[in-house]
Amino acid sequence: MTSIRKTTRRHLIQVLALAATMASGAAMAQAWPSKPISLIVPFPAGGTTDVLARALAEKLQQSLGQPVIVESKPGAGATLGADYVVKSKPDGYTLLVGAVHHTIASSVYKKLPYDFQKDLAPITTIALVPNVLVVNATTPVKNVAELVALLKSQPGKHNYGSNGNGTAQHLIGTQFENMTGTEFAHIPYKGSGPLATDLLGGQITMSFDTVTPVLPHIKAGKLRPLAVTTAKRSSALPDVPTLEEAGLKGFNIGTWFGVLAPAATPKDIVTRLNTEMVKIIQSAEFRKRMAEIGAEPIGDSTDHMAAQIKSETEKFAKLVKDAKVVIE
Repeated sequence: MTSIRKTTRRHLIQVLALAATMASGAAMAQAWPSKPISLIVPFPAGGTTDVLARALAEKLQQSLGQPVIVESKPGAGATLGADYVVKSKPDGYTLLVGAVHHTIASSVYKKLPYDFQKDLAPITTIALVPNVLVVNATTPVKNVAELVALLKSQPGKHNYGSNGNGTAQHLIGTQFENMTGTEFAHIPYKGSGPLATDLLGGQITMSFDTVTPVLPHIKAGKLRPLAVTTAKRSSALPDVPTLEEAGLKGFNIGTWFGVLAPAATPKDIVTRLNTEMVKIIQSAEFRKRMAEIGAEPIGDSTDHMAAQIKSETEKFAKLVKDAKVVIE
């Protein structure tokens, strides 16, 4: 009898503890947000991720009634910022502005301290931004064919910059090298800002960065666009051909950017964030801002974003294996 009472008492305690936890979670979701929210950008200020994060933060703080702060935590091909968010408290106050780079990093890096699909909960995709092959305007090439001829005539002499090892730009450069039979070096940077500085200064030959950070330099005549890397031309650069149009059949790699939370974040909070963000992203004002920087606004469901991450992780795993890109 004593044993039965102890078992019953233990079961009652467990039930009460579970009820208290659920009530606490519900209360947290109802009270959320009650303090500032941080959007962690895994690249330095000035790049596409930062620009999109700030555009979203400006409107999000109005709809949520709390400050939304953009914080840069760059390094290791955007994986340091992702790891920081994964290890943060799952309470909806620390979010990651992730990108396609993270689906590539899953295959490029032999050891990552997190699992991008398991440890982060997708909220929504902000936008898709085409990448563009650009050279310094003083470079004596006017199109992809002339660039390929230059690279083949001087193997190993030229280079390209990327936003870091394991990023989309890194993989695009590797794919371009393999498909054209050329040979040039990869120079990883921490972000678009320092990359653009060296490209404008002539320290590197070319880059495959997203349209957003290079567009002002293209308009100013300092950089020359040769091709975009997506299947469709960019609305911001309608006269610039795609790499497929330039002869690289099947070339189609772009960069998407989205927001994610630590996996254990209460579902009610994730749902609220998705609702508020999608409303902002699909607004006429936000769409106009995206058009100005060459971005295509998305604003999808959490399930759609999760399916995209799964699909692209698998796609890039094959590309990474074929290209033999591995980082210790």
